[in-house]
Amino acid sequence: MRKLIILSVVMGLIQSISAQSLKAVKYADGAQELNGLVTSNAGKNLPGVLILPAWMGIDDEAKTTALELEKHGYIAFVADIYGKGNIPTDFSSAAKIATQFKTDYNLYQKRISLALAQLKAAGAQSSKIAVIGYCFGGTGALETARAGMDVVGVVSIHGGLGKAADRPNGAIKAKILIENPAEDKGVTKEIYDQQVQEMKDAKADWQIITYANCGHTFTNPTSQEYNEVMAKRAWNHTLGFLGEVLK
Repeated sequence: MRKLIILSVVMGLIQSISAQSLKAVKYADGAQELNGLVTSNAGKNLPGVLILPAWMGIDDEAKTTALELEKHGYIAFVADIYGKGNIPTDFSSAAKIATQFKTDYNLYQKRISLALAQLKAAGAQSSKIAVIGYCFGGTGALETARAGMDVVGVVSIHGGLGKAADRPNGAIKAKILIENPAEDKGVTKEIYDQQVQEMKDAKADWQIITYANCGHTFTNPTSQEYNEVMAKRAWNHTLGFLGEVLK
């Protein structure tokens, strides 16, 4: 009897570990192969969250976020924006390719749209989808809102704010949460004010939370700028926002 109980416990642990895995998903933009990841609860008709990674491509932070979101009852899909053969090897190459997508925002929006289609194909409820992004992905979350994609909310986590001056402000229907580190050198007062004005002009439902004593990558445990206290607060704010717009 005791052996059966132990075996049952072990099998339960194995199933739990198995449930917390990500499955590779191949898709494409024309001839460009893309390789995303989806949580193991795909196909269960749940609210969905698209994760847009930082400028180095799919990293541990994006993967960990997907697994955590699965625990909270969401199907999560990690987008591949750059595609096979285009993964940065260092910060210099990451800056170069990220800048290309920020400049060619139509291509960035297209890659996000393709990833959203994969999230829906994985069983996410089409009326209950949100997008969150880190760094370069945070910029992508805002581009999702600007493009008027069919999502109910976006979260930009230490993302690049603002946009080119020659791009007019348009309508924004998705609710917006921006999580902004106070010491992010890439977000000047001018850029910050431009972002606020854009959302005001759009009459959007928006909020910005600023985190004290934080550099740019404050949520990433592998970064020298990681701030554990503020990272936990930001995550709780993200969960609260997703709970509001998706449940």
